[in-house]
Amino acid sequence: MHAAGRLGLYAAGLVIAFVGAYGISAALVPDGADTVGVVADEAEAARDGGGAMGDHTAMTDGSERASLQGVSMSAHGYALSAVASPASTDEPGELAFRILTTGGEPLTDFAVSHEKRLHLIVVRGDGALFRHVHPTLDTTTGTWSLPWQWDGAGTYRVYADFTPGDGTAEGVVLTRTVHVAGELAPVPAEPTRSAIVDDFAVSITGDLVAGTASELTVSIAHGNEPVTELEPYLGAFGHLVALRDGDLAYLHVHPQGEDPRPGGTSGPDVSFTVEAPTTGRYLLYFDFQIDGQVRTAAFVVDTESGARSTSTSHDGTSEGR
Repeated sequence: MHAAGRLGLYAAGLVIAFVGAYGISAALVPDGADTVGVVADEAEAARDGGGAMGDHTAMTDGSERASLQGVSMSAHGYALSAVASPASTDEPGELAFRILTTGGEPLTDFAVSHEKRLHLIVVRGDGALFRHVHPTLDTTTGTWSLPWQWDGAGTYRVYADFTPGDGTAEGVVLTRTVHVAGELAPVPAEPTRSAIVDDFAVSITGDLVAGTASELTVSIAHGNEPVTELEPYLGAFGHLVALRDGDLAYLHVHPQGEDPRPGGTSGPDVSFTVEAPTTGRYLLYFDFQIDGQVRTAAFVVDTESGARSTSTSHDGTSEGR
């Protein structure tokens, strides 16, 4: 896939928390989200394919089936195991999980997509505290892991975005819910098309129209001057992750333009085609790299079929929405 902004739609056994903290954090679970906890038998979950919850197409009507991913812990014959992680924000440790096959065995053969064999997306249920990271695979056990500490309490969605090495499926996105104990401060998902990330002003333009492919363009400026030093990151000049507010389902986002040339730079604009299956609110996260540092700008965009989206200002730090 070619891109001036290529996208990798990327994104604790469930953490045991004190009952009170758990109850507070559980309030952040989006309506309609897959809130499956730790399964007693991961192999059985993989072999069953998740039943009614195993394939996201069983949860959507025909108009959405081609556009949604990341609403189930199992799909396409693969399942995401329970996710091990620190129990609270005060506890540094490790986040770890496995991808299981239909036979209940850990998958160890992954194809490279956007320069990585797996992309991990983690976001709180209110859309805040977004992270896009790349864990390391232990090929002897099939365990993916990386050092981890939570930035805030709440209920999180963890997404594994991967392609099996045997070519049985492409761009599989599986998800789990993780609860993190601690004092919770929810962040409302208010519409915004602009963000300040460090000293960079990032904005997004274009109409997001339900039921059709829409072109959105992200622009980056520094000190009122357009930025032309965007560096290739994971084989592209920018990546956009799009989630539907409410169930946090993935959307199809298609990059536009040509592949970056080795050592080349670009900017200030990066364009994407986004397929929004329904009217509603969408959470958008744009990753870009300048001077070797990756930053994330976050936007919240509303859409109505055939209507122009509206927006207001919003906090765009990498830890915010």
